[in-house]
Amino acid sequence: MNLEATSKITTSHLSRAAYLYVRQSTLRQVMENTESTKRQYALRERAMQMGWQPDQVVVIDSDLGRSGADSDRVGFQRMVAAVGMGEVGVVIGLEVSRLARSSSDWHRLLEICALSDTLILDEDGLYDPAHFNDRLVLGMKGTMSEAELHVIRSRLVGGQQAKARRGELKVHLPIGLVYDATDKIVLDPDLSVQGAIREFFATFVRTGSATATVRSFHQRGLLFPRRLSTGELAWGSLVLHRALQILKNPCYTGAYVYGRTKMTKTLPDLKAKQRCLPQDQWQTLILDQHPGYITWAEYEANIAKLKANAAAYGLDRRAGPPREGPALLQGLVICGRCGMRMTVSYHTRHGKSVPLYRCQRKGIEEAEPICQSINGAAIDRSIAELLVNAVTPLALAVTLQVQDELASQAADTDRMRYQQVERARYEAELAQRRYLHVDPGNRLVAATLEAEWNAKLNALVQAQDDYERQREADVLFDEAKRQRILGLAADFPRLFRDPETPAQLRKRMIRLLIEDVTLLKEDEVTLHVRFRGGRTQSLTIARPKSAAELAKLDPTIVSEVDRLMEDNTDAEIASALNARGYQPPLGAQFTVSIIAKIRTAYGLESRFNRLRNKGMLTLDEMAQALGVHPSTVNKHARRGWLVSVAYNGKQRLYAPLPPVEPTIPCARCQKPTPERTRGQRRRYCSATCRTSDYAARRRESGWVRPRRER
Repeated sequence: MNLEATSKITTSHLSRAAYLYVRQSTLRQVMENTESTKRQYALRERAMQMGWQPDQVVVIDSDLGRSGADSDRVGFQRMVAAVGMGEVGVVIGLEVSRLARSSSDWHRLLEICALSDTLILDEDGLYDPAHFNDRLVLGMKGTMSEAELHVIRSRLVGGQQAKARRGELKVHLPIGLVYDATDKIVLDPDLSVQGAIREFFATFVRTGSATATVRSFHQRGLLFPRRLSTGELAWGSLVLHRALQILKNPCYTGAYVYGRTKMTKTLPDLKAKQRCLPQDQWQTLILDQHPGYITWAEYEANIAKLKANAAAYGLDRRAGPPREGPALLQGLVICGRCGMRMTVSYHTRHGKSVPLYRCQRKGIEEAEPICQSINGAAIDRSIAELLVNAVTPLALAVTLQVQDELASQAADTDRMRYQQVERARYEAELAQRRYLHVDPGNRLVAATLEAEWNAKLNALVQAQDDYERQREADVLFDEAKRQRILGLAADFPRLFRDPETPAQLRKRMIRLLIEDVTLLKEDEVTLHVRFRGGRTQSLTIARPKSAAELAKLDPTIVSEVDRLMEDNTDAEIASALNARGYQPPLGAQFTVSIIAKIRTAYGLESRFNRLRNKGMLTLDEMAQALGVHPSTVNKHARRGWLVSVAYNGKQRLYAPLPPVEPTIPCARCQKPTPERTRGQRRRYCSATCRTSDYAARRRESGWVRPRRER
């Protein structure tokens, strides 16, 4: 120890701890370059030679395997915090590069050491950051250390970039591409992997959405390959983030690409994050460098489709992939007043979802009334008629092409499922061969291989069962169904309006022809349709009724209810209106409660009052008039002895009995006879009694009929 170093160490320094910082840049250096690690730990003896006690020396080696350029080193932060708290007398490191490779970290440490009167010791000597000369030397050492790292990195990166510009630098390949024995990029020799990749791109072209592609694989029970970190091939369910990685990877076009990403540090944590660069900033792009699955034009079309789908959630709300909703113009509608994209919402009417096109962006952002809100049912009908008229001549060819495509897709799906069975059979046979080649005396190994063989056999049986079940569930295109499809193709309007046709398919048809539709609602609704290719056409439809107008009951229905009320109950009136095709303002069909509300709202007289005004009697009144029990009245009505009319469900009113005429006893037979005020018939019940009584009185008087002479 020289005299100058001894003069810098004071009692204050010796009373505090000595922090020894040990670091290696990578784990490989820790394992292989052990001599450097030993030299760093040996500095502990030098601190004790300068006067620090063994229990005062604190060794910080938690950053072994971390680069000195990292700003989030836990051990370094712990040491800086202790220096700032005045707990450290000296900071020990083999050299400046061990403490920091960044000028910002190094000079920050020097500032804190100068303020807390902390010394810095390395292999060359002892320094006091509070002294100008020592601080100057330490600053130069830190700058040289950072420059050294920059030079080393520049050499390495320069060599990589030069090799990448020639397309010779080996890069990590995505699933479906491998290196052959000559380090050339080729397609994966596993045909099942190639089939899965090709089916993936074909499904995306068909569905137009990454999410729909993942859903299609799940619905069809298809597995997707991936490479493990060990290089082995594994099969599992397709997930969304992997689907996006495949779609955005240009290697599948046969292009060699290098430098698509860049590591950047952002506030506030200053952590390095990977950022994707636009295509014009890629360092190397060599087209047709190796075999691929798609062309470059198809790759660009896929990227454009993903951007269009993502724009559906942006500020402009452009058309995304077709959704399940019935709105045919989803994402294609533009406000005719402000020029913004209109959104779609739904409400239920008569049990069906009805679209509502609304321009509400400014209303939300600026707290103003929305520009327009238009019921979309009539608009969709007009656009559908326009589309049918435009594509009817091409309906047969288009439908035949779609049918052939569906048949091809079904065949490809069946082939991929069978490849999964073949893969399971190969693994079972491989496990069998391993078991048969093992020494029978080695029971532990034999038992393990036998268990593996049984597991593979179970997996094979499960794969075969899944294949048969999914094959039976698939829709096969037999000749009868083909003829039925051909029949539908001849009548494209009926095909387009078929309720079984999915809304997504209708939207995709519309987007093949229509670029956008501008709506303007005034006294009438004007539709300006812009077709792909530049042709435009304008339509005018009646303005949709408001909610108040839709909720208002048709006067014709009111008069019809009033007329039917004379001879029908509420339930019979509701059934009659539904049978004639009438619909209430709210609800799918008329009910008893709706009829009752109509009577109350429009002041219609109830059927009960109408029948009472005609003199009909209630059950109690009829029982009192007849002098019997009410149950007897019901019995007489069921037998038809009394006239009754229902007025509300099972409740009934009864017709009154006719008035009873006064009677007198017949003069001959004493039978009750209606009393008459005039004529001979007033005393007799019939003509027989009257003539018989007259003949008897003549006989009593002795009158004999004179004989008639001939």
